[in-house]
Amino acid sequence: MVNNQFYRGNNNKFKPREQKNYIRVNFNIKTPTVRVTDDEDNQLGVLSIDAARKLAYERELDLVEIVPNANPPVCKITDFDKFRYEQKQKEKEASKKNKQKQIETKEVRIRPSTQIHDIEVKVNAIMKFLSEGKKVLVNLEYKKRELSHKDEGFKTINLLIERLKDSVVIEQMPKIEGNRLICRIAPKKISESSVVTG
Repeated sequence: MVNNQFYRGNNNKFKPREQKNYIRVNFNIKTPTVRVTDDEDNQLGVLSIDAARKLAYERELDLVEIVPNANPPVCKITDFDKFRYEQKQKEKEASKKNKQKQIETKEVRIRPSTQIHDIEVKVNAIMKFLSEGKKVLVNLEYKKRELSHKDEGFKTINLLIERLKDSVVIEQMPKIEGNRLICRIAPKKISESSVVTG
């Protein structure tokens, strides 16, 4: 029979906690044996659940189940509040990365000879994509003899960017690739931390 003497006193750390997101802690862990590690990743071996709880108690920490499906389950002796904070930070970072990966890029094509009216039409189309949180690849294609007047393409694409300057971040400055002049832009709210590449 377990000696409950070491659970007495004013320390409330080992009172059963309400489970949060299915993470079992201290007396919520019901398996008879567990594999135990600590914050320094030291392997403390397979212990009875009572011995593991006692060891955590002696260190004034919690016994937290971190791999419930292992046989036996793996538990860590750590501060539960610190553990939950670190888990939330990891989840937030993972969510942020997933959100960045899912951002769709739309392509808008223009020509060096695109007229002002048509540029306004393109601007409206780009603004619609930006309002939906999408990035936009502006693709200006040169035809045959237009390649000898590349500066006209830069004037056209710069005119378009000027119309959009208050709403976008330029992720890639206008750049010649073969017979194309391309530029990548994104909504400011998505790319506030993006690095502009040339």
